[in-house]
Amino acid sequence: MNRFALHGTFVDTPTPDALRVRTGYLLCEDGVCAGFSPDAPAGVTVLDYAGQLITPGLVDLHLHAPQYSYCGTAMDLELLDWLQRYTYPEEARYADPGYAKLGYGYFVRDLKASATTRACIFATLHTDATLELMHQLKDAGLGAFVGKLAMDRNSPDSYREPSAAAGLAETRRWLDACRAEDMLHSGAVRPMLTPRFTPSTGDEYRTGLGKLAAEYKVPAQSHLSENPSEIAWVAELCPGTRFYGESYSRHGLFGGDVPTVMAHCIYSGEEEQALMKRNRVMIAHCPTSNENVIAGIAPAAHYLRGGWRVGLGSDVAGGHTLDLFAVMASAVQVSKLRWRYVDQTEAPLTMVEALYLATVGGGDFWRDYGVQLGLFEPGYALDALVLDDSALRNQRDFTPAERLERYAYLGKGSLTAKFVDGRQIF
Repeated sequence: MNRFALHGTFVDTPTPDALRVRTGYLLCEDGVCAGFSPDAPAGVTVLDYAGQLITPGLVDLHLHAPQYSYCGTAMDLELLDWLQRYTYPEEARYADPGYAKLGYGYFVRDLKASATTRACIFATLHTDATLELMHQLKDAGLGAFVGKLAMDRNSPDSYREPSAAAGLAETRRWLDACRAEDMLHSGAVRPMLTPRFTPSTGDEYRTGLGKLAAEYKVPAQSHLSENPSEIAWVAELCPGTRFYGESYSRHGLFGGDVPTVMAHCIYSGEEEQALMKRNRVMIAHCPTSNENVIAGIAPAAHYLRGGWRVGLGSDVAGGHTLDLFAVMASAVQVSKLRWRYVDQTEAPLTMVEALYLATVGGGDFWRDYGVQLGLFEPGYALDALVLDDSALRNQRDFTPAERLERYAYLGKGSLTAKFVDGRQIF
C-alpha cells in the first residue's frame, strides 16, 4: 500500500456556498484520500507544505489541444470567421504525424505545468494523431477524456472526412485501438465521441456516433448554443427540431445513457435547459472564450443554483489561457456583467462558487465512471494543488479565502506541487 500525508492549509467546497478551511494532515492511501487529522499520522511519509494553500485539482471540461499553437491570437474575430481563418487550417496540419507529435508535446508540457488535473479534450479528425495525444497525456500522468473529431460537412476540403461512412469507420478503428491499449473503459485517459458541432457533422454521421456510443459505452462531447448565427444555421440544417439540443438528442448524443458534456449553452431556451437537466447533460461554462469570440455571457449562476450539472472550461484557443484560476476569476467577472446588463434577478457568482465549479462541479462528470473528485474526503481521488502565494504577500494579513481570491485574480502565484490520483506530477 502506498501511503503518505500532505501537510498544509486545505481549502475545498463541500457545497457551492461554503469554503471549508482546515489546517493539518491529509492521509493518502493508494491514490485516494483516507482521512484528515490535525496531527501528523504515525508511520507515514509527510510532505510538508506548511503555510501554503492546498486545493483540489481543477477540472477543465472543454478545450481544443491542436489549437494551443495559436492561443492568444485572432482574438478580434467572431466564432464562425475564426474557425474558417485560423482553426481549420491549423487542425488540418495534424495529418502530419511529426507535426502532431510536436504540437501535442508543447500542449501536454504546459497542461502538466498548469493547475488542471483532469480535462475533456477535443483533438482533430485524425485517428493516429488523436492516439498520439492520448499517449502523451497518459505518460504525463494526467486524467482526460479525449475526442477524435467527427466532421463531414461545412469545412474546407483539406479538413473534412470524405463521408459519414468513412468517418464512422475511422472512429471505430480509433475505439478499437483504445480497447487494445486498455484505454476504452480503464485508465486515466479514455476516448470520448466528439461531433465538432452540428453544422460540421451530418445527420447520418450523428446517428452512427450515437450507435457507437451505445455499443462501446463511451461518453460524448460537443458545442451547444454558443452563438446566435450558429443557432440559426442549425435550425436551417435540421428542420423540424425545436431547439439546437434536439439535433443531438435525436441521435443519442445528449446525456441519458450516454454521459455528455456540452460547451457554452449561452442561449439555451427553457425547453433545451429542461432537457439538459432531465438527461443530466454536463454544461461546460467557458467565460474567457465567450468574451474573446464575442459569443455572449452564459447564465452560469442560474445553472449552478438551479440544479444543472455545470463546471468550467478554458476552451483554448477561443479562451486565451490554460490557467483555470484565471478562468475562475473571469467567471465571476462576466457574471457581474450579466447581472448588470442582462438579468438582475441572477446574482453574480462568488469566488467560492467559482472554485466549486472548477472542482466538484466539473469533477461530477467523472462520478459516472466511478471516480469521485473535488473534495478532500475519504474515498475521493487525491487530486491536489499546492499553491505558492509568497509573491503576493505584503504588510497585510489575509484569510485563506482572500489568499485564494488574490491567487486567482492577480496571476502572480505559482504551483509548488501537483498530484493526480495520489501520484506527484511535479
